Amino acid sequence: MTENSTRITGIGSALVDLLINETDEFLEVIGKEKGGMTYVEHHDQDEILEKTARKPVVVPGGAACNTIIGVARLGGKARFIGKRGTDTSGEQYGEALERFHVEPVFENSDTPTGRVLSVITPDAQRSMLTYLGASVEMEPAKVVPELFSDTAIVVIEGYLLFNPDLMMASLKSARAAGAKIALDLASFEVVEASRPILDDIIGKYVDILIANEDEAKAYTGFEDESAAIEALSGNVELAALKVGKRGSYVAADGRVIRIEPKLGGDAIDTTGAGDLWAAGFLYGVAHGYSLEKSGAIGSACGYEVCQVMGAHIPDEGWDRIRQLL
Repeated sequence: MTENSTRITGIGSALVDLLINETDEFLEVIGKEKGGMTYVEHHDQDEILEKTARKPVVVPGGAACNTIIGVARLGGKARFIGKRGTDTSGEQYGEALERFHVEPVFENSDTPTGRVLSVITPDAQRSMLTYLGASVEMEPAKVVPELFSDTAIVVIEGYLLFNPDLMMASLKSARAAGAKIALDLASFEVVEASRPILDDIIGKYVDILIANEDEAKAYTGFEDESAAIEALSGNVELAALKVGKRGSYVAADGRVIRIEPKLGGDAIDTTGAGDLWAAGFLYGVAHGYSLEKSGAIGSACGYEVCQVMGAHIPDEGWDRIRQLL
């Protein structure tokens, strides 16, 4: 990590989150299988929104951005790199980051700002329909080491694997800047689509690998948690496996640590749970906490975000989390 720095910089898709509560039957009507993520066009989202009477909750999102906002809310130094449209959504996105004390570094585009429509069913599962918009236009040549200056850890969201040139530019520039690289595998669809390049990227560039159980199974082939975390940690300094309400595992130096889940009320919405877990965990790692304490902070962040709609923990939730620090 960059000496004496605790900054965490994220690079990924700048996406506005549109959140609606709906039924399993609604998913059948719109032809969407529960869970996972599907790419759609802007007008597809509009047509789905016309089919529901629910008013969507609108918040800034995107996997890496959710993580970076979490780092900032914990009191950490945080920077986010992305591309947005020159529309109202893009302007509001930047204002929200500044309000959360995140340093925004944006390219701008005439294409609309990307957005994710998340349909949340009564079991708190979310099914995502994503329009990437301006976010997909990030130019690899503009992702230079200077963007990652004074950074301890660079968080790269797995969705960038769909743009191999952009992923490679991000990896090479982060490494040239002297930062540790954390890759969150994002979704099992990402892993399955990126198998030809994933092993090489992880072996050469990634220091910290983060996955949930579905992503870990897609990458390692193992459903058993012990086998999966061992396989995830094979070519990296530090690996993390998130297993939902059962907690998580972290592995480093041949040692596997089980992190107990934070227990309490039933989940209302799992949107952002993995992203906020990563925020707490990476904040702890960047600040020199033990893996056990870093994992506990991650669990607390993941728990709190599941008690609300969307990926933003309210102030009282952050107050409870900070007691761990």
